[in-house]
Amino acid sequence: PKMKLSTAFFLATASTAAAFAPAPSTRASSSLNVVLNKQTGQAALDPAVIAKFDALSFPKDQIMAEYVWVDADGNTRSKTRTLTPDKAESPADLPKWNFDGSSTNQAPGDDSEVILRPQAIYTDPFRPRSDGLRNILVMCDTYTPAGEPLDTNTRAFAEAAFKGHEDEEIWFGMEQEFTLFNLDEKTPLGWPQGGMPSRPQGPYYCSVGPENSFGRHITDALYKACLYAGINISGTNGEVMPGQQEYQVGPCVGIAAGDELMMSRYILQRVCEDFQVYCTLHPKPITEGDWNGAGMHTNVSTKTMREAGGIDAIKTAIYKLGAKHAEHIAVYGTGNELRLTGKFETASMDEFTFGVANRGASVRIGRDTEADGCGYFEDRRPSSNCDPYLVSGKIMSTIMEDVEVPVIEPLDKQEA
Repeated sequence: PKMKLSTAFFLATASTAAAFAPAPSTRASSSLNVVLNKQTGQAALDPAVIAKFDALSFPKDQIMAEYVWVDADGNTRSKTRTLTPDKAESPADLPKWNFDGSSTNQAPGDDSEVILRPQAIYTDPFRPRSDGLRNILVMCDTYTPAGEPLDTNTRAFAEAAFKGHEDEEIWFGMEQEFTLFNLDEKTPLGWPQGGMPSRPQGPYYCSVGPENSFGRHITDALYKACLYAGINISGTNGEVMPGQQEYQVGPCVGIAAGDELMMSRYILQRVCEDFQVYCTLHPKPITEGDWNGAGMHTNVSTKTMREAGGIDAIKTAIYKLGAKHAEHIAVYGTGNELRLTGKFETASMDEFTFGVANRGASVRIGRDTEADGCGYFEDRRPSSNCDPYLVSGKIMSTIMEDVEVPVIEPLDKQEA
């Protein structure tokens, strides 16, 4: 992580002066260690400190609104403002806001104002209140002062892809995997510092016990916080690599999938703040050894696919996805080439495949869907750090195209 300028300057100055000054005292050395200490902020975890401020009551005529947006790197940012309770009923009632886009790589310094437009409202799980009102989280997207969406506003792209296809009532279910590390950002939870687990992957998936399950308290906290917020979180489980976890959001209709998944990522990072644990969405955080990567498998179902005989629509959609495989890979996340190797329950990113119950294929059809003749399909290619707006919008635009594409033969079935 980058040091702030003041800290870097202090350290550089101290290093230069050391050659001409007496040996530092124990007190000075201790101060320097405080500057470098990775465990800063731990006092915030003191229950007595937290309780002192949680006990303060909120004014009856005011609420706190946390405006959340996506920056140029796909990470969430936020800031808070005070509003009246009547503003919390609908995004249309909320005022626009702005921020310094030059500090998020979304605008130049000489014209740095970026406009935030509220798009979705959730109950704030970090500032609960018991007076019948609610503080809120507000999912926003980003615009220029002239009203044009920023290049980084992928929500606008997805919204355009869904427009005109409302009758299809497209559902998305997104499976967000993530990996938890100690604050050194090098040691996953449950791993020895500087080493590897003594056992290969296998016993950790959906596991119990202190020797197998690492991070359950964080996933459970995330789960409850998302339910409280009103996010349609549908489940969680421990993943194959120790220290890796997963939660699922959906089914959500259309643009709501991107909104809810992105807000859930914000909540995840806030939970990790409280637990003082580092969370990464990198698709292959551990490249040495035989360890699974992390993805965001995306389940898709249109109204036609859910109706009797919908298996034909599912297969047609899969053929269309195959015809644009390279275009999808290009927007399915960074670092995905480290994950999509054809090993560890992935297909090679160089070839498109599909199969029934085949977790080694690019796209999977579940056995229940095959048996029922209708249902959904799972696109297994998106990486854990993918943009859910780009993924959902790209899938929608591809499968809704009126084009003829070649039939793709399925891979042999494999047991799920």
